[in-house]
Amino acid sequence: MADSVVLDPVDLHILRLLQNDARTTYRDLAAEVGVAPSTCLDRVARLRRTGVILGHQLRLDPAKLGRGLEALLSVQVRPHRRELIGPFVERIRALPESRALFHLAGPDDYLVHVAVADTADLQRLVIDEFTSQREVARVETRLIFQQWHCGPLLPPLPPPARMSADRPPDAAGHG
Repeated sequence: MADSVVLDPVDLHILRLLQNDARTTYRDLAAEVGVAPSTCLDRVARLRRTGVILGHQLRLDPAKLGRGLEALLSVQVRPHRRELIGPFVERIRALPESRALFHLAGPDDYLVHVAVADTADLQRLVIDEFTSQREVARVETRLIFQQWHCGPLLPPLPPPARMSADRPPDAAGHG
């Protein structure tokens, strides 16, 4: 697991603004945060370099691209060995129907979010690209009726200030 990066209040403010609108100009971002544009540019570059900002993505509507049926495929790979996992993951990631791939703990090894044209296309995908692979022991399909994208991942708030040992609490119990 990657180590966390120390972020100050300006970094957090920049991240909150960019999460809500990644197209914000550096000039507008700097004005909102209260730093010079060059400082803002340097901070965003550091956030990219340290891996806090992973990139920019354009979200597309699968239905408007002829892929109006989405599903989640729970997949068991047997035997679950490293020499099979790598090629399996790369093959699934390369499929144009794959939207997201998750490696799981529990009875299923993978959860694959796919977008296809219709049920016949989903059947073709499951049979030709999943169950036809020797290492795939089982595939369970769940159709997605509707989905919602949740809010941005906001960095955690700082922990509450600790009571100073040399300052007794007041009558209300506050330090």
